Amino acid sequence: MSRFSGFDSTTTETDGSSEMTRPASETGGSAPRTPDQQPDFQLRGARVLIAGGTSGVGLATSRAFARAGAAHVVVGGRNPERGEAAAKAVAAEATATSTFVAADVNTVDGATGLVASATEQMGGLDIVVNSTVAPYMPVPLHSMPIEDLHAVLSQQALGTMLVCRAAIDVMRPEQSGAIVNIASDAQRVPTPGETGIGAAMAAIVTFSQTLALEAKRYGVRVNVLTPSMIVDTGSHERALATEFSKKIFDRIAAQAHLGLTEPEDLSNAILFLASPLARRITGQVISVNGGISIAS
Repeated sequence: MSRFSGFDSTTTETDGSSEMTRPASETGGSAPRTPDQQPDFQLRGARVLIAGGTSGVGLATSRAFARAGAAHVVVGGRNPERGEAAAKAVAAEATATSTFVAADVNTVDGATGLVASATEQMGGLDIVVNSTVAPYMPVPLHSMPIEDLHAVLSQQALGTMLVCRAAIDVMRPEQSGAIVNIASDAQRVPTPGETGIGAAMAAIVTFSQTLALEAKRYGVRVNVLTPSMIVDTGSHERALATEFSKKIFDRIAAQAHLGLTEPEDLSNAILFLASPLARRITGQVISVNGGISIAS
């Protein structure tokens, strides 16, 4: 059993209501919260691994876990300079310990090494977030070199699967854990120029849901978030870099009547899904996209 009490599946309930404290968001009030007014996700003491945690959504999520009271956040990535800077930024958020582990999770050795190192450093593993991404430029399939298609499928989807496989070896004996994978709405909304990325995102979703069915038997939950455009990220910048992709994404953005997604929107959803507040939720695919996929 994990020492992180939030994942103790034996939590008792009385009169049909959980003994756990309700988050502030359920007690009324609609004013948006600033980072230092974050609701209580009951993550104190959590040991967290963020694969792809050095920038964008991954970095925002790493920092959010630190603010939420995680004991230790391990940030995984390929760029040592950026990774060390990210770990320092995470540690500066609160009292959490944060360390960087260099790893290419698209390889078996990289993924297993990252999970092993994180587990050793933290003395266990409660939460895994897969926020890995490889540079991708939307392009019609007929214009894509065939070798690039192979690279898209392996670099966009394989790392998430390998990290999950390695993490299960740690979480299964503990009969506890939560995994949150990030894909994208390309898996559910066919978009010109996204044949390869759409297939890769669909692979992550199906993999995650099937793993959720298997892992629920030993207390591990697996969920997926599927954003569309995320501002202030490298992916967003690349999407607007060519006339072909800009036309597509300008049209998509017009459907985001609730606003385009920001990294913090994803990190809030990740914290919830990883927390004891979502202890009965697994195998779900949730779009965080300002309403884009509803309109599609």
